[in-house]
Amino acid sequence: MATAPSSRRRSSEATSAIATPQLPDIVTLTHLRWDFVFQRPQHLLTRCARLHRVFVIEEPIIDDGPTRLDVTVRQHGIHVVVPHFSARPAGDAAALQARLLDGFFRDHRIRDYVLWYYTPMAMEFTRHLRPRAVVYDCMDELSAFAGAPASMREREQELLARADVVFTGGHTLYEKKRHSHANVHPFPSSVDVAHFARARASQPDASGQAHIPHPRLGFFGVVDERMDLELLRQVASARPAWQLVIIGPVVKIDPAVLPVAANIHYLGSKSYDDLPSYLAGWDVALLPFARNDATRYISPTKTPEYLAAGKPVVSTSIRDVVRPYGIQGLARIADDPDEFVAAVEASLAEDSAERWRQVDAFLTQTSWEGTWTRMYRHVSEVMRAGQCEPTSALPAAAPGVA
Repeated sequence: MATAPSSRRRSSEATSAIATPQLPDIVTLTHLRWDFVFQRPQHLLTRCARLHRVFVIEEPIIDDGPTRLDVTVRQHGIHVVVPHFSARPAGDAAALQARLLDGFFRDHRIRDYVLWYYTPMAMEFTRHLRPRAVVYDCMDELSAFAGAPASMREREQELLARADVVFTGGHTLYEKKRHSHANVHPFPSSVDVAHFARARASQPDASGQAHIPHPRLGFFGVVDERMDLELLRQVASARPAWQLVIIGPVVKIDPAVLPVAANIHYLGSKSYDDLPSYLAGWDVALLPFARNDATRYISPTKTPEYLAAGKPVVSTSIRDVVRPYGIQGLARIADDPDEFVAAVEASLAEDSAERWRQVDAFLTQTSWEGTWTRMYRHVSEVMRAGQCEPTSALPAAAPGVA
């Protein structure tokens, strides 16, 4: 006689199921390129795609080709959609993008959907849409970043007025946003522990850094206005034998302003899959962030990733690193060059089994899987609330769009 499947098996089967007509599509509006750096949106949306069709709408690329949408299907069936505009698009760019999006919705029969925003600027071409629900995952205070549009704050107020649920990328950002909406929840940076724990195993040195002697102090991430370049310069100068390994793209700043020294090594971008092999060859991991408007609300994803890799962490006093990592003794905090050098020296000298027991205990409480599960509960609540309302029909044909 057949027995009923266990609840665990039912949960597993549900998680691996493809999207059904009862589950709305997830249409994501983002300022980040899907292939740029594997970070919060990728971790969350690849998990979302287990149940939903997921469409990621990137910002336009300006080129000499025809106006179009390039669509590619990536891992887990995620559709990445890239608008292409000419340098001088005919008419209003936001109106053109709205027409392209409407045509895309018709082509892919996107009727019942949730809009999931990473950038408030997307309100300019999506305000006419009628989704089942609106999610705003506010991972950064974008208005404080270099080159932010002057209308960013106004568009964010518009998005907050329309959103059904708001997530923030850290607790400091939550404190700023929690009075702006009735349904705000903090979800700080998480980690795929198993992925980065690969760095703890003995392995050959990554070929890109095999020529660099030890001790190695490493950083991976985007190199932009948030990095304290003068701090890097002074640390490298104070300890010429230390090798500073910098992995990541340089954006929004002139590469000519980067500090140059024989012991500073810029290795460029590396894939997410390759990061553990680089971390394995480091002695200390760094978070050398400047203290400015652009870093006031950040919650660096790399903090728990460094720790999962088994590397001591030295950071400047970013609030979401100080609390909880600094307060719990999981990372050393220092701002001026002398203090930073001393913190690195202490990290190089330590062999603290107790510290790593504390690190591993902390890491059991955080994972992208758990973060997504908790976020999805909130999303499910607002989707159920919206299910009673009529969903939008396919957009009518838009002029000028094939």
